[in-house]
Amino acid sequence: MNPRWKVRPPESNWGDFGPDDELGSLNLITPAAVLRGVREVREGRSICLSLPLDLPGGNVLNPRRHPPVLAPTRRDGRPVYNLPVDPDGHAHTDVVCDDAVTLHTQYSTQWDSFAHVGHLFDVEGNGSPVAVYYNGFRAGVDVVGPEGGAPTGARRLGIQTMAEKAIQSRGVLLNLHALCGDARQYVGYDLLMRAVDAAGGDIQAGDMLCLHTGFADKVLAMGGQPDMAVLDRSCAVLDGRDERLRRWIVDSGIAALCADNYAVEGIPGRPAAEPCARLPLHQLCLFQYGIPLGELWYLAELARALDAQGRSKFLLTAPPLRLPGAVGSPVTPVATL
Repeated sequence: MNPRWKVRPPESNWGDFGPDDELGSLNLITPAAVLRGVREVREGRSICLSLPLDLPGGNVLNPRRHPPVLAPTRRDGRPVYNLPVDPDGHAHTDVVCDDAVTLHTQYSTQWDSFAHVGHLFDVEGNGSPVAVYYNGFRAGVDVVGPEGGAPTGARRLGIQTMAEKAIQSRGVLLNLHALCGDARQYVGYDLLMRAVDAAGGDIQAGDMLCLHTGFADKVLAMGGQPDMAVLDRSCAVLDGRDERLRRWIVDSGIAALCADNYAVEGIPGRPAAEPCARLPLHQLCLFQYGIPLGELWYLAELARALDAQGRSKFLLTAPPLRLPGAVGSPVTPVATL
């Protein structure tokens, strides 16, 4: 029992890391897990795992999300771009640029925080489901929308908690593209285990699992003009309804699950008895167990480098922006080999 809930979801770790925990499975990134990642560094080679943040381009992947918009700040009514500090040049020779950005936090390469997806659940055990998030944090109290004039934002479970954790651990790459090719395929437990075996197994608590499907490669090749007729039938997605797959994700002890596709899992999930989660893997990871999801990561260069060396493990550094109250964040993950 918890001050925020009397009943927790039957499959969850709510309260296991403390009544007010906001890190979930990120707690499994211990100093030992970080050192395990550090031991994978052999060359000192760093690889960027982010798409350019103005991709995919447009808003056809998600009509709510738009590319970033850069604009100069202003000084005395003038745009601060190529602006001489001293227009006459008598005293100072500096020329400065200064900009601002309107940024949708989950437009491109991103992290989902645990405040990104909650669910209607009967935490009081009285037959009346209410909107709650990981560890029972409440909609309207801990995750506040614009209703009532209060400042909007996640007072608990915001992305800043992940930034403060300074996310860094051993990464493990599973090359689903090598198994599935370019065609859209729902990946269940059996196929994922083939990818795990191909990667040499040895996935340990606190590791961060990365899935290379090839989807981000197609986005990149489209040059900011995404073709949904192609993308909707392209590349592997996890089958969030596969119970053995769901159980493995939990039992493996992974601290995070990241992919180069749009949502890690197929959208929508396969048909199920209603009412149900439209995104069952988001429910499992973000709501029940506090496993953050990384989406639209760029993993092709890393996959090629690891394949050339016959390995699948690396040091992964991927803190989000320390932006209090945000429910997601762009990220520039770095793999170090």
